[in-house]
Amino acid sequence: MNAQQLKNSILQEAIEGRLVPQDPNDEPASVLLDRIRKERARLVKEGKLKKKDLVETPISEEEIPFDIPENWEWCRLGWIGSWGAGATPAKGNPEYYNNGTIPWIRTGELNNGFVYDSEIKVTYKALEKCSLRICEVGDILIAMYGATIGKVALAGIKLTTNQACCACTPLFVYNKFLMYYLMASKKTFIEMGEGGAQPNISREKIVVFPFPLPPLAEQKRIVEKIEQLLPKVEEYGKAQEALDKLNAELPERLKKSILQEAIEGRLVPQDPNDEPASVLLDRIRKEKAQLVKEGKLKKKDLVETPISEDEIPFEIPESWEFARLSMLTNLIDGKKQVGKQICLDAKYLRGKSTGDFLPNGRFVKKNDNIILVDGENSGEVFKVPCDGYMGSTFKQLWVSEVLYLPYVLYFIRFHKDILRNSKKGAAIPHLNKDIFRNLVVGIPPLAEQKRIVEKIEELLAEVDKLK
Repeated sequence: MNAQQLKNSILQEAIEGRLVPQDPNDEPASVLLDRIRKERARLVKEGKLKKKDLVETPISEEEIPFDIPENWEWCRLGWIGSWGAGATPAKGNPEYYNNGTIPWIRTGELNNGFVYDSEIKVTYKALEKCSLRICEVGDILIAMYGATIGKVALAGIKLTTNQACCACTPLFVYNKFLMYYLMASKKTFIEMGEGGAQPNISREKIVVFPFPLPPLAEQKRIVEKIEQLLPKVEEYGKAQEALDKLNAELPERLKKSILQEAIEGRLVPQDPNDEPASVLLDRIRKEKAQLVKEGKLKKKDLVETPISEDEIPFEIPESWEFARLSMLTNLIDGKKQVGKQICLDAKYLRGKSTGDFLPNGRFVKKNDNIILVDGENSGEVFKVPCDGYMGSTFKQLWVSEVLYLPYVLYFIRFHKDILRNSKKGAAIPHLNKDIFRNLVVGIPPLAEQKRIVEKIEELLAEVDKLK
């Protein structure tokens, strides 16, 4: 049960008379209801209510939604208060708004508590000319229109409202109990408002809505209990949100931790029979020299910038070696080519579009690796599913054939946050190629690379089961 469900349950228990015990010494609600009737009659004599407000339409069995205690009474909301909506003074008339001091509440400002101010104020001229209702301190406000139907508040000061708010001055009913009852009934009000172009519940629908009237003393005990419980529900809600967030983040955190262990040489044990990484690096140097001769790499790609002590990020096993990413990989453009080919953009590669055919572009072959270099997902690597033209946000990723490609892709994935968050004079994040090339990574022996990848994939599959 989430916090909102728990809150709804508490309010439902409250309005059905199950939240606090009944006290046989309480004055029964029937006596309270008679007192309310006499008060309405007095207000009619004074011209503050109309004669029609004395009419009590009986409540049928079908209208009663739940059982209530014996000393409670069913009545209608119109019986226990004076209800009326506000109005909107003509926007084009400055006399109604300029230097206004009377808070004019709109439904978006209702807050399930006390309201003490409003964004817009109106003048006494507006109050006089525009049929605005002055709400007294403690009056109940409820939204009647649109997406805010059922939102409530209590007037913390004298104020007025727009026509989308209905206000009630309660008669011998504890205003907070009435507010919590309206909150508990919000779902029903929303259902009552459905079906029109502009959903609304109207004053007429509100005043005939059934209301379970407890003894006044019990109303106060119920409110006291609600207000003891709701702060605890709020604390529970915050704790639940934190837990939900942790649970949502946990798989990615675990994956990050697994990759961290992998790239630091702690995920699998070392084997003294493995050919050391130093031999592997010599083989890469020879491979690159040959590619330069063939014109597939440039001479500058042979340059190795020394790694200082300050750049070493962590300790590695003796059989490993540190190297810069530029020694192991390279970012290159595809070959310029003319001829109708599919455009390999990110949407196509993620299966979210069928792709467009272009007459020319940077050509890459099926099974080439390309890396996203622009946008918030910079650093993401894709295996090309078919011959085509790279989108402008990609570079071809060359990886030494001496290395085990899946291992290289995993340590690029691990460092993706560093790579994608490196903005270089642009509003859109993109892969900072200098950081990419100079990134210092630990290289295991080739046999260990394969053992590491096997273990990573075993563990990541287990993590995916947590989702």
